[in-house]
Amino acid sequence: MTPALVSGMFLGLSLIVAIGAQNAFVLRQGLTGKFVFPVALVSALLDAALITLGVAGLGALLESVPFLLGLVRWLGAGYLVWFGITSLRRARSGQSMDVSGSGTGTLAAALISAATFSLLNPHVYLDTVVFLGALAAQFGDNRWWFAVGASIASFVWFFSLAYGAKALSRFVTQPRFWRILDTVIAFFMFALAIGLVFVPIGD
Repeated sequence: MTPALVSGMFLGLSLIVAIGAQNAFVLRQGLTGKFVFPVALVSALLDAALITLGVAGLGALLESVPFLLGLVRWLGAGYLVWFGITSLRRARSGQSMDVSGSGTGTLAAALISAATFSLLNPHVYLDTVVFLGALAAQFGDNRWWFAVGASIASFVWFFSLAYGAKALSRFVTQPRFWRILDTVIAFFMFALAIGLVFVPIGD
């Protein structure tokens, strides 16, 4: 493997393993066993697409037009609040007890949520488009190997997270577990939303 590919893998993984809304969603899908493969695939593909855009030069565009990141910041914060409220309602209603994969959710809804968490998070653009795009440029003609490495890291992470959670699903069939999980996720979503609103993007 080339140094650029290895660097892309390690740097990509170091950014993506941080706990966030996207990872929390993929984890919960894995725990329920619902649409695990398509959710992991969409999350990884969108990450790879953003990395490709960054390497192709979109990072420079976003840095020169602050309005775009500002817009995404507010859209993302609003969605995080909505998801947090939904999680609290699920924790109280008993929906969180469904681990069989036969809940009311649809494939379309799961894919839309996966895409939304991927695309309405300003920090995803900072990490994949701006930061990784800028680092890839340092490798010159080998920058696309860097992009391949970072994309591989995304696929490895999301599929490991999704299927690792699914393997543990038989241990988490207690209703109390789901109430606690959804409550924790809800407050985590609220904390992320507050962070997006009050923490300057790019700091």
